[in-house]
Amino acid sequence: MDNAAKAVAKALFEAIRAESDGYSFYKMAAQSSQDEKGRAVFEQLAGEELEHKRFLAAQYRSVMETGKVDASVKLGRPADLSGASPIFSEHLKARLQDAHYEMSALSIGIQLEQGSMAYYREQAGRHDDPAIKGFFEELADWERGHYEALMRQQESLKDDYWYGAGFSPF
Repeated sequence: MDNAAKAVAKALFEAIRAESDGYSFYKMAAQSSQDEKGRAVFEQLAGEELEHKRFLAAQYRSVMETGKVDASVKLGRPADLSGASPIFSEHLKARLQDAHYEMSALSIGIQLEQGSMAYYREQAGRHDDPAIKGFFEELADWERGHYEALMRQQESLKDDYWYGAGFSPF
């Protein structure tokens, strides 16, 4: 295997590990959230992280066996996480001062998605092969969608949460 293929394999291996962490986190968040919509969306996010892991694992196997990525392996479509409250239901606001777990899950999820997005963008910039560059860019865009949804949700709840939980200086 040449050095370029080794670099791709290493990048894929690291990405698989990160997607595994994301999957585990979102599964835990789904099991722990008291918000019904939050549980469903965290399950959906866990499923997408698992799909990313499977895609990356297939590419890793291809690189290890052939030295090249497999252009026939495709990602599915990301979930629609649009709207002002893409993660939690409106019912969460009724107990927002006690929603410490959900607010922490948003913060941790934001950090995970931000890290993944940056990693995939970095990898896309490191590789000249259009197929490799393309799937890393696609993964970065997918993670950006997760990041933006989590940020939108956090922003919509932050002030009320801080005030209700006594964290606000106002």
